[in-house]
Amino acid sequence: MAPYVRPSGSWVALVTPFDKHDKVDFGAFKVLIDRQIKYGSGALFILGSAGESTLLAQEEKREIIREVIKMTKGRIPTFFSANAANTRDSVELARFAEAEGADGVIFMVPSYLLLPKNAAFQHLDTCMGSVGIACGIYNNPSRNGVMIEAETIWELMQRHPNFIVDKEAVSDVRHLVQVKRLCGDQMSLLCCDYPKYSIVIPTLALGGSGTANIGGNIIPEESAHYSRPWTSMQVALECRSEYFKWFPLLEKLYHLSNPIVIKAAYSILGLPGAILRLPYMDYAEPHFSALKQMMKDMGVIEKYGLR
Repeated sequence: MAPYVRPSGSWVALVTPFDKHDKVDFGAFKVLIDRQIKYGSGALFILGSAGESTLLAQEEKREIIREVIKMTKGRIPTFFSANAANTRDSVELARFAEAEGADGVIFMVPSYLLLPKNAAFQHLDTCMGSVGIACGIYNNPSRNGVMIEAETIWELMQRHPNFIVDKEAVSDVRHLVQVKRLCGDQMSLLCCDYPKYSIVIPTLALGGSGTANIGGNIIPEESAHYSRPWTSMQVALECRSEYFKWFPLLEKLYHLSNPIVIKAAYSILGLPGAILRLPYMDYAEPHFSALKQMMKDMGVIEKYGLR
């Protein structure tokens, strides 16, 4: 089997930074990427929902892929979402990412179409077969209205040796059990850090490879610590303790759709990339002040704030 890159530990879904002219800010991108490397994140995920991907033109996505690879190649594994409104555009974006030297691509079922199971399978099957680099799925039925069942994941894995990552955002632990039971260690199972689902501990306990998170945007070192695969009871206990500690902040970060609160926290820390693209609106009071107070009380500003 080819030595596919496998995300492990803290796989951070990075935001897309914009400047005051609503252009992608690649200088800010470099600052944010260097920060993730400095604090031990395991991998990066670019152009996900936290990256405002639905608000980006296809050409902007290609430019981001091209420039980000220059910043990350050989430094930190980086996967890109190849999500698009249709199969053709998803394939085109994935092939572009492969040609530019991406470590991997992630596919989703297109949103709003509410595809039946066989159509969702055909879409993913076509996309995975279009590239030779590592690929995965982002199973997020709350965003696209389609649940990719464990049996479908297993069938796709049999057909595509490069399908090695399953990024899960579901509330059903039984589904995670079924994925792990059917796919074993051939599939790297990672989960989102959405507090309403709270599947970080169950995923790691089942032998998951880590978390696909947004918390690492703000607390990268801590997210890396509680996202480690459980290789010993000591690691498991440390993970649980750290995750419990930072759970209230994760609840704050998910108060509104990504990346609204993430970018508010960037503003509080003085990080570049805090500007949202319309129609997203800035995090309003009194919520902004409450977030700032929590970040102060938890030591986030002292540790990560730019002075």
